[in-house]
Amino acid sequence: MSTLLGIIEGFYGPVWNWQERKQLVRTLAPHGYGFYLYAPKADAFLRRRWQEPHPPAMVTELAEFGRFCRQQGLRFGIGLSPFEIFNRFDDAARSALVAKLEMLDRIGIDELAILFDDMRADTPALAETQADIMHWVRERTQAHYLSMCPSYYSDDPVLDRVFGERPTAYLETLGRRLDHDIQVFWTGEEVCSREVSPGHLKRVGERLGRKPVLWDNYPVNDGDRMSQHLHLRGFTGRPSANGAYLSGHGINPALQPTLTSIPAITLAESYRQGPEYQYGQAFRNAAKEILGRELADQLHADLLVLQDVGLGRINEEKRQSLMRTYDAYDHPAASEILRWLVGEYQVTDEMVQTQ
Repeated sequence: MSTLLGIIEGFYGPVWNWQERKQLVRTLAPHGYGFYLYAPKADAFLRRRWQEPHPPAMVTELAEFGRFCRQQGLRFGIGLSPFEIFNRFDDAARSALVAKLEMLDRIGIDELAILFDDMRADTPALAETQADIMHWVRERTQAHYLSMCPSYYSDDPVLDRVFGERPTAYLETLGRRLDHDIQVFWTGEEVCSREVSPGHLKRVGERLGRKPVLWDNYPVNDGDRMSQHLHLRGFTGRPSANGAYLSGHGINPALQPTLTSIPAITLAESYRQGPEYQYGQAFRNAAKEILGRELADQLHADLLVLQDVGLGRINEEKRQSLMRTYDAYDHPAASEILRWLVGEYQVTDEMVQTQ
């Protein structure tokens, strides 16, 4: 499989623990996943409070997880979102960024991603400023791979509505100004794209002057509406022909770390099988691998309710019945379903606005 697959832990809401992360890596490494980017929105020291140092215990844990990823054959990266730094890249911002980059070097990362997404931009020459920041960062990091997420990381007009209208020729300017060895993330025609086609990726690659890394917002289920649903089905709308126009394909996982490995495995299968891929069959095979036959059959039977109907529309009687069903299984995936049924994975609008 030539397309580099990866996990981009980039969601809003409750965070995973280190064991959950390690288990996901262990599960997906044999399926050809090759990178892990740690960038949860809830890690305030990478985002709203980026100018403050991470607590020492967390630095140790990140370094240990990075070593673990490399042992499993994955490159390890961290996504830093220096909040709205492009609006004022002054001496204070520079010195805070130097301190953060030194800390990330001590952790020992293979990849550094600077994420300019989901922030309001009030800078006239936005693309130029962001390219300059990226070149400034490159002079001061030991990471071998450098990547960035643009402010406008999709054609989706929702970004213009929420964060202000995108500058004219933003992507083209960014592509022209940005050194060629810096990778650029892109989510597709929508923030959560139903389909990503070779034609679209080819056009984006031409605008950026490089093949983008697909930041795929499936099976992520953060946000007020999406966290009401479990995203379990196999990947669709990502033909293997996309590989020719990508320099990598990272998935933003679901809030449920065990369940997320089911669709994640199907993506690897879709690249491996090409035109022979069948998403329903791939789901059943992956579910059996992760859950064992009995629990996989149960999940398959409840797929419509868990993924399509969602928490808000399941009546109390049905919810209790599902609780009894999954309570009978001693498996981390069953525990995740139970936690979801009692609302533990609910992501509110307030969380999204404050993380």
